[in-house]
Amino acid sequence: MDMDKIEWKKTEDLAFDLENPRLAEYGLTKNSSETQIIRILWEAMDVRELIMSISASGFFRHEPLIIVREHGKSIVIEGNRRLAAVRLALDPSLLDKADSRPRIPAVGAGISRTLYELPVVFGTRENAWRFLGFKHVNGPAKWGSYAKSRYIADVHRSFGVGLDDIAKQIGDTNRTVERLYRALMVIEEAERLGLFDREDRWRRHFSFSHMYTGLGYAGIANFVGLTSESDDDANPVPLDKKRELKELCVWLYGSRRDEMRPVVESQNPHLRQLDAIVANREAISALRAGRSIQEAYETSRPSGAVFEESLLAAKRHLEKTRSLVTTSYDGSVDLLRIAGSVADIAYDLHEDMERKRAPRRKRRLSGGS
Repeated sequence: MDMDKIEWKKTEDLAFDLENPRLAEYGLTKNSSETQIIRILWEAMDVRELIMSISASGFFRHEPLIIVREHGKSIVIEGNRRLAAVRLALDPSLLDKADSRPRIPAVGAGISRTLYELPVVFGTRENAWRFLGFKHVNGPAKWGSYAKSRYIADVHRSFGVGLDDIAKQIGDTNRTVERLYRALMVIEEAERLGLFDREDRWRRHFSFSHMYTGLGYAGIANFVGLTSESDDDANPVPLDKKRELKELCVWLYGSRRDEMRPVVESQNPHLRQLDAIVANREAISALRAGRSIQEAYETSRPSGAVFEESLLAAKRHLEKTRSLVTTSYDGSVDLLRIAGSVADIAYDLHEDMERKRAPRRKRRLSGGS
């Protein structure tokens, strides 16, 4: 692939790349239509901003699209967002004809005339992977974690390039390549075993980063018996951990078929909480019994730490409430009764703590150990 050998191709003759890892992240398949692709690119990948840039400055000709010839088509393997922006600039109706269609920025006639042909460079997927990998996996235009993992796996499996080699070529010094590949292998193994189905997940967006990040925690990795992250294994989870693998997938992604919501709603704090839960037998039992992730997490923690945090939280809430009395209390008798109940609870709490402390104080005064 010679990046200096720029040619010009009619825009209408250029096709979107249905094998693009970033498009797969949004549920698109080889059977998806061009309209579906454009809709996803518009909604999820800031195509509007590109159209605004093109309307102001035209298409940047020094950054050609990279295309391959496959199945009799000129397929864009680098530049799908830019292609979508040009297509919509020339024909806004491609998005759809719904009245609710977001307004597409207008492009002047002078700019439009320059968009019917675009600069391209011909290549192959095999000779382009280093450039694309550096740019999108570890470079300035990074993809999401799922798209990265798909790309790494495609290069590894299609071209026989070792994971260490891929890491070196894209300048990865943090073992990101190995960890992304391992997380995808865990997902694919769960699907092969019939334990999980990406299409059955609770939410439309596939939060692959939950798995990628979670497997980096010792508790979660040990829970599913994960092998070393540097191990190039298509089946990294032992078969005797099938139950745990299925549970992890459901806890991360839920199941529409079984009407189960994921317990991990967000990485912070839920992934860390799940990591603590799966390292504690009692907490795992609580989660399996349908308790919330917060309740199961509290079970995994030392009771002394939970007590101290609860006491300090109560103090903070009371201080905040007291500061609002002058400006916010309306004289309600019901609220006054609630405050009285709070005072009684606080008094009883203090008495209970004093009684527990008293025997220790007596032992110290009598010289006991």
